[in-house]
Amino acid sequence: MLLVDASAWAQEVTGEDVPPPLPDGIFEQATGPYLSNLSATDEDALFTTYAAPLRRSEYIVDEGYQFKFYEAKKGLRFVSDYGGDYGVAFRRGNDGRYRPADFSRKPVVTLSYSDMVGFRYRPYEHVQVESFFQVYSSRQALQHLSITNTGSETISLRVMPYLQRSTPFSQVVSDADRRYVTFRHRQEPDGWTKRKSSVPHVTERQNVFRISEPAEAIAHYQQGVESALQKVFSVKEPEHTSQSDSARVVALHTALRLPPGATKQLRIVRGVAGANSDQPLRSTNQDLMAYDVSQAIRSNEALYRSVPRFDFEDDDRRLMYWSAFNLLRQNMLPPEGKTSYNYYVYSREPTWGWGHAGQVFHESLSMLAYVSLDAQSALNSQRVYMERQWQNGYVEYRAGPYLDATNFTRGSFTSSAPWYSYENWKLYQSTGNRTFLRDAYQSGKNFYTWWINNRDQDDDGLVEWGGHAVLESVRDANVALWHDVGWPSNFEAPELNSMLVKEARALAKMAKALGDSTGAKRWRREAQTRTEAIQETFWDSETGFFYYVDRDDHNFSYDEKNDLKRREITGFIPLWAGTATDAQAERLVEEHLTDSTEFWRPYGVPSLSASDSYYDPQGYWNGPVWVEWQFLLVRGLQNYGYHAEADELADRVFENVIHHLKTSHTFWEFYSPDAHWAGHHQTYIWTGLVARMLMDLRQARSVPESAP
Repeated sequence: MLLVDASAWAQEVTGEDVPPPLPDGIFEQATGPYLSNLSATDEDALFTTYAAPLRRSEYIVDEGYQFKFYEAKKGLRFVSDYGGDYGVAFRRGNDGRYRPADFSRKPVVTLSYSDMVGFRYRPYEHVQVESFFQVYSSRQALQHLSITNTGSETISLRVMPYLQRSTPFSQVVSDADRRYVTFRHRQEPDGWTKRKSSVPHVTERQNVFRISEPAEAIAHYQQGVESALQKVFSVKEPEHTSQSDSARVVALHTALRLPPGATKQLRIVRGVAGANSDQPLRSTNQDLMAYDVSQAIRSNEALYRSVPRFDFEDDDRRLMYWSAFNLLRQNMLPPEGKTSYNYYVYSREPTWGWGHAGQVFHESLSMLAYVSLDAQSALNSQRVYMERQWQNGYVEYRAGPYLDATNFTRGSFTSSAPWYSYENWKLYQSTGNRTFLRDAYQSGKNFYTWWINNRDQDDDGLVEWGGHAVLESVRDANVALWHDVGWPSNFEAPELNSMLVKEARALAKMAKALGDSTGAKRWRREAQTRTEAIQETFWDSETGFFYYVDRDDHNFSYDEKNDLKRREITGFIPLWAGTATDAQAERLVEEHLTDSTEFWRPYGVPSLSASDSYYDPQGYWNGPVWVEWQFLLVRGLQNYGYHAEADELADRVFENVIHHLKTSHTFWEFYSPDAHWAGHHQTYIWTGLVARMLMDLRQARSVPESAP
């Protein structure tokens, strides 16, 4: 269990005092903030993937690592997607150990931020290891070991940092002075990246693996990983290997002799770069041998000081909350290529092309949480859209450093679901930045106008999805209507029109804050007119639900009678937007949302009613729980006074997120509403919205967002 001293936590919140420092070692400067004073085991809800800090990150070569301290029967190691796994093995006499299951005391995480982790463990009873690991930059990672003999007799010990890879490293060459080894590996682009000629990729990569003092030997092993590690342990006098065509394991053998009470410091640095890079990889690698890690810790502590602090009812939620900020921060990258401002990727480690290409409005909802960590960075992320906006107001589907995703389809460019001005207004509320407000208001007006001019094919005042409408609608695969009935632009969309109401209301608030009373009246009138149309057009009084309607005749039939009456999560978006009447909201909540045979599932509201024949709790947009939509539903319930239901829905969602933080120690793209299952991609940025959900839930009985 996670152990946090209650008095120290109270002191941290009140500022009356600071907690006592950690024991002597590399962490002695890390006092005060919660994330610097952890005692988390493999059973705690801690996110343990690490990537380079914003200021030292880059797009093309970007190596991150997941800390696998929770797989007891495998090595204690840092796992990268393609670059190999990095661990430390020990041998005392004939007793070799590298797996937590064999340790005298399992690892305990003492410090964790988006780019660094501190932990301690005992491979043997009287050998205490304190470790600090940081992804210093996209190309460099370091580990600092403090190894102490806590017993009464001198200990002889071999410490063996190693890199392992199932596909062999190539061109492996050891330094004659036995301080480092160089080698190469290949990182093949995935299918999506291959299809995007504008997206750069480096396949062939050079590496260097360095230790702070000459090793007894540097050995290369050709066998499979487990066999090689067993050989590492069995060889009493390892032979130094100068050069190999290939190796699956590279190990730096270092012999230590520790008198009672003595501590030995070791530092290991791993670097990676493109094979033809002009960056002097070995020299920058050497520079990290003198790098001040305590300053790096203090820098993170200063950054995280702005995060709101609460008295949580349990440690699981507290860890989930703080871990969410690590996730959000980790997915931010600095200006590069076409972007003049920092931007985010969907998920960073492991890297996959689609998730690494750039921003889109629905993932940008995560900025509503991230703004509490780094306000300027959150605003800059939105400015990426402003600088890429066309003169006619259009904003492309995705905006990244090397990609313009316009997806021209069926005679129209594809945009992204209009959460833009809503996000910008919420960010202004958090920051008070009036320069941003003025720029966002002008950009938002133009974007709204583009929607009205380009997405109302029949000029009836209601809009449809267009361009590549499946992508534009956010729900980009296996939607019941798209699969069974027809292409989205054939229908008027209740959630899209509700989003535009939310946009108009946000623009009204912006106008009022900027002193534009005429503009504010115009936007309020626009919102009211569309709200009335939504209530009249999409509501089915027979079943008490909002559905899509046929674009041409506004009924619930397209090819067959009532074939548009598919109960999907989109039918609840009017709650979030405030476009349902009180009576409609009551029926939505009592007849459908809280019906366990439909939407009130054990771990959240599915994207499709469980009573639908197409329902799949592990599918893609036809059943799973998507945290950002749960965030919208919680706000919607609060808008209409259903606070108990909002609390319970959040509880259900958190339970599954926490379960996976305890087991896989990561955030996932989506979760099953019915079981402890999560799928597709990990380290997914929008799941960081759990932090904002927790903040909003603490503003009990708040003023509804839909209020003027």
